[in-house]
Amino acid sequence: MQQWEYATAPLLVHATKQILDSWGQDGWELVQVVPGPNAESLVAYFKRPKG
Repeated sequence: MQQWEYATAPLLVHATKQILDSWGQDGWELVQVVPGPNAESLVAYFKRPKG
């Protein structure tokens, strides 16, 4: 059975693409983006296969 590891990261609205590209290059898949603690931030949830 596939096992996953998960991570969360803040996303700055003015640098979203660069941040997502960086995580993607490390093998992370974006699962969801939710509002952050203030109006100018978002929080990204990622997953990637374990191992």
